[in-house]
Amino acid sequence: MPARLFWLSLAFIVSAYLLFWLLLIGATALYSTPQAWLDTLLKPEIRYATGLSLITCTAAAAFALLVAVPIGYLMARRQFPGKSLVDAALDIPIVLPPMVIGLCLLIFFQTLIGKAIESVIPFTYTVAGVILAQFVVAAAFAIRTVRGTFDHLSPRPEDVALTLGATRFQALWHIALPSARRGLVAAFCIAWARSLGEFGPILVFAGATRNRTEVLPTTVWLELSVGNLESAVAVSLVMILIAVAVLLVVRASGERV
Repeated sequence: MPARLFWLSLAFIVSAYLLFWLLLIGATALYSTPQAWLDTLLKPEIRYATGLSLITCTAAAAFALLVAVPIGYLMARRQFPGKSLVDAALDIPIVLPPMVIGLCLLIFFQTLIGKAIESVIPFTYTVAGVILAQFVVAAAFAIRTVRGTFDHLSPRPEDVALTLGATRFQALWHIALPSARRGLVAAFCIAWARSLGEFGPILVFAGATRNRTEVLPTTVWLELSVGNLESAVAVSLVMILIAVAVLLVVRASGERV
């Protein structure tokens, strides 16, 4: 096959794939009218779900980043026995079916340890449970992004700092983290976006109670379950716009998802 034909074939596949998604989003956007979308978004329950989503996604992404930095730095800078197994285990939340994650959380909090935790902070069918369900999945994506960032950063500046008397923590805090700031922004945004789209674990573990644990993904499900297709479409379009905005921020940071 001539090289020109080869590249044209690949370009055709890319174009067809992008056109497929544009048609999906376009059909969704044209399904209803702007006035119907506005009426939907002004409903008290939709506004509550939107506000709660913004709060829980931000909290989950922040916690995910706090966990991702030490884990990502360790995996990027140290070699130790069983590292490949640890690396595989860190990706478990990515490959597990979402409903299974929610079920695991639900069962764990029925154990003695889980009940002891809930005696201090209730998680099951609460807003805290929404954050935890989002965090469990989002953290895995944040870890992968942060580790990739540290993998691409040369350890030499940190080694020089160590020879000058800095501790490993000081090298991380004053050299590695400032150098990785774009990757950290990308990790936070990816974790935030992943939290926004989380549905299965939230539904199983935190429920979808209106004006209590309802977030945007569960709003779509609730509206569909009662036949309010226009409302489901309006909320879906809001999530699409937010996802596109987050993607633009990630791209602006110079990181690749």
